[in-house]
Amino acid sequence: MTGRLAAVNLGVVTEAEWAGDPSGRTGIDKRPVDGPVLLRVDGVAGDFIGERAHHGGPDQAIYAYAEEDADWWAAELGRGIRPGGFGENLSTYAVDVTGAVIGEQWAIGDALLQVTKPRTPCTTFAGFWGMPDLIKRFTARAAPGAYLRVLREGEVGAGDPVEVVERPAHGVTIGQVFRAMSLEPELLPRLLDAPELPEPIREKARRRLSGSRP
Repeated sequence: MTGRLAAVNLGVVTEAEWAGDPSGRTGIDKRPVDGPVLLRVDGVAGDFIGERAHHGGPDQAIYAYAEEDADWWAAELGRGIRPGGFGENLSTYAVDVTGAVIGEQWAIGDALLQVTKPRTPCTTFAGFWGMPDLIKRFTARAAPGAYLRVLREGEVGAGDPVEVVERPAHGVTIGQVFRAMSLEPELLPRLLDAPELPEPIREKARRRLSGSRP
């Protein structure tokens, strides 16, 4: 089955006491939009990002989350979760996001994207959902979604096919990186096999392997 975009979502300005930015504003509340949206090297045109110290930038310009994983959470929590409910720009269908290989490339619409790293849950996410234990539960589930670089800028829209056009041979996946950094430190050596993984994560893995944390 060919993967596709279920929705493209843009953040709206939300002011809340749980927002991670000192301004008290966050863009985690992302909502589906109609029509094509431009994906740029620095992010999605029209998207609001509140805390730029930890969000945005070339290595995490776009955030994708699988509709199937969202459905699991909806069943687990007994409540509906609309597209964008995880703060994702791209809601995907029939795309193995957790199993995506670091560095693999996705052709969507006019854009070319590259998988870079998993999302790390934060207190803003927990506040948005109103779940104090969300970080612990999200980590245990280990289906974090994927950040992507924009290798070629272009417009995308809901319904566009998601085609994996290149996949590195090292086989290090989004799920493995997430588990290595959180639950399964025995996987840390594998992270050094993925040159496309952002250097701050590779360096953190080296420090942990050498016995000096974090």
